[in-house]
Amino acid sequence: MDEWQSKSPLDWETYLNKMVKVAAVEKHEYEGWVLTVDPISASIVLATFLEDEKVSITVVLGHAIQEVKILKEGDDDMKKRLSCIFEREESKTYSPEELEKRKNDLKTWLETNHIPITEQGESGRTLCVAGVLTIDPPYGPEECSSSNEIILSRVQGLIQGYLERKA
Repeated sequence: MDEWQSKSPLDWETYLNKMVKVAAVEKHEYEGWVLTVDPISASIVLATFLEDEKVSITVVLGHAIQEVKILKEGDDDMKKRLSCIFEREESKTYSPEELEKRKNDLKTWLETNHIPITEQGESGRTLCVAGVLTIDPPYGPEECSSSNEIILSRVQGLIQGYLERKA
């Protein structure tokens, strides 16, 4: 039972992007594509593709794993599919021109609403609200960062409302 846990991260890496069958304690079996293996706990994260492009994620705890068999190698398409699982819907890539437009539109809207905003960084890519909150590309609520949770929550709400009205 400790054989899986005693493997090294380099050993576990050979399982990435492969369809496996995991035998666990109490005769439980799991099948799926290996997304990752936690190097501390030896837990394995499996992805199973359902209909409608939905994905089921299963985590099998390292201490429960008895055996892992490789069933199928992942091709390049499967590797790309697996790498995109945790990307946000909005995380499509924007051209530099689109990012500049999104930044300027948001900056103008915030200024119109009397919110003090400046640009930071070497290229001015980061927006800064009142010196206590930053907004990084692509300038959505998820890209806001602040140690003040009240300001963070309010600005994220404003940006979310702005994006919903704009859409």
